[in-house]
Amino acid sequence: MEIRQVGVVGAGQMGNGIAHVFALAGYDVLLTDISQTSLDKALSTIDRNLERQVQRGKIGAEVKAAALARIRTTLKLADLGPSDLIIEAATERETVKQAIFEDLLPHLKPTTILTSNTSSISITRLASRTDRPEKFMGFHFMNPVPVMQLVELIRGIATDRETYQTLLGVVNTLGKTAASAEDFPAFIVNRILMPMINEAVYTLYEGVGSVKSIDESLKLGANHPMGPLELADFIGLDTCLAIMNVLHEGLADTKYRPCPLLVKYVEAGWLGRKTQRGFYDYRGETPVPTR
Repeated sequence: MEIRQVGVVGAGQMGNGIAHVFALAGYDVLLTDISQTSLDKALSTIDRNLERQVQRGKIGAEVKAAALARIRTTLKLADLGPSDLIIEAATERETVKQAIFEDLLPHLKPTTILTSNTSSISITRLASRTDRPEKFMGFHFMNPVPVMQLVELIRGIATDRETYQTLLGVVNTLGKTAASAEDFPAFIVNRILMPMINEAVYTLYEGVGSVKSIDESLKLGANHPMGPLELADFIGLDTCLAIMNVLHEGLADTKYRPCPLLVKYVEAGWLGRKTQRGFYDYRGETPVPTR
């Protein structure tokens, strides 16, 4: 199954990164969003990130220009119909993702592969709402997409071998490494990462340590490049909470109960870097712990 044209749904942090790496690998990319502002911002971000690669000597200026030329944008979801592969990278809410796939279905080619960049939601359940569960997979990129090497490939119960092998080949052309995960809540990376972040929030909530001491302990004591609270702010506290809720509901184990302090931050709209406040306040020159 040959993949040439790729449709990306959602021009946010993940969507623009996915468009970036596919265009750089030679694929024609059509990026869609409900907001023209989001599309314009995404193109600007891709341009800036490609330029950073040029400055570091990883790609040439002509390679950057060619990659940008391969990316088109549209506000019409139906325009993605001719795509060989579609990657949904919208908000981490199942109802939103289901609505996107339902709107796409009437416009697709019979051979189009559908995928979701979901970090935790059941692939089998999402696939069951489409007309092609055998051609549906989880295609989970790590953030930031141009930098991180791993892609989780998640097969639903109905996913056929050809679809899996095709996406495995696509990951190789992107110069990334695939990890195959079974379709259980949060898959591999977030099944391990999110409870660690949640436990760090509990450690803060219970007064065991401050934001600074918790992050420094993991950076210097466990050799993590970022502390867990700093990482949570980078990911987005709303996304962390959504994944913990999926784990808690899907596995029915109290060890996955989201920390009340994480819930409180999300209720306050303190979602991390994207809102300028989370476990750190980013409104000044340097981040300041909020607790």
